[in-house]
Amino acid sequence: MGQKVNPIGFRLGVYRQWDARWYADKEYTKLLHEDLAMRRLIASRLRNAGVARIETERSANQLTVIIQTAKPGIVIGKQGASVDALRDELERISGKKVRVTIHEIKTPELDARLVAENVASQLEKRIAFRRALKQTVMRSMRAGAKGVKLEVSGRLGGAEMSRREWDRDGRVPLHTLRANIDFGRAEARTTFGRIGVTCWIYKGDYVTATGEPVMTGGPGREVMELARPLAAPERERRPMAAPSVPDREEVAPAALVEAAAEADGGVEIGLVDNPEAAGAAVAALGEAEVEAEVDVDVAEADISELDEEVPGLGVVPEAGTKVEKLPAKKPAARRRPAPAKKPAPGVGPETEAEED
Repeated sequence: MGQKVNPIGFRLGVYRQWDARWYADKEYTKLLHEDLAMRRLIASRLRNAGVARIETERSANQLTVIIQTAKPGIVIGKQGASVDALRDELERISGKKVRVTIHEIKTPELDARLVAENVASQLEKRIAFRRALKQTVMRSMRAGAKGVKLEVSGRLGGAEMSRREWDRDGRVPLHTLRANIDFGRAEARTTFGRIGVTCWIYKGDYVTATGEPVMTGGPGREVMELARPLAAPERERRPMAAPSVPDREEVAPAALVEAAAEADGGVEIGLVDNPEAAGAAVAALGEAEVEAEVDVDVAEADISELDEEVPGLGVVPEAGTKVEKLPAKKPAARRRPAPAKKPAPGVGPETEAEED
């Protein structure tokens, strides 16, 4: 609480450039006050032009002022009259030749300063602060922002006690240094006091102040990544998973031959590449069936001889031993049930009673 860091100052020199790019040794204080005076002059003259950022660059005898605005037409004026008047004022303050450059902001919904000023202008027009927050956040998200956070503080709605209200959509990672977060403030001057508006907009990652991609491992990481596969042993260079590409191209079979396997030692044929191989497979199947039938006949003959020598046993007796033959058991005859006698026609219990 109370130890929050400005997101822009937190990322200066890494993901964002300084607004004042100049160096002075002895006249630093003088040049600093010149910069502040010029910024106040530009902000007062171009209050309705949607100025988001003012940058200054100094050389030996020249001062360059870069104005980023969403409404360049208002800054330029008719035939450049407004720019010429502004340039004369800046030359009078600095005492040097001033060059004014205007950059247009094509998507003002993604600029935190312009979004905060938009909310402040709505609060000055007595629009409900909750509705203003929700509508502004929705517009920024539709414009392509990955996260937006808006906060208003003061006597909201004319209340006697000041408080803070905020609304957020998406994610705003303030602790992530590589996150490109834009920050802006504005003030709404109402009849019951000033209401402060603060805006954070998260635009994405991996963009430096020079526009180059960010190396996640710091400088020199790309050299290490290139040298590591050459110095690594064979076991580390081997891919984690085998590639799914087959070693050779799969050719669709020209003919398919299917054979049902016999119950006792049959031959099963699957896919055959060509018709000649299919015919050879069928011939081999026929020969295998003939051999299987011959083997079955021989086995049956051997079993019958053994039965004649020793009935009921599968072992040939030794010479000089007596073997008693057991009488073959006959299966018990099944008794057929006696058929029920059918009564003679016309004879029943009533006829018998009449005869008695």
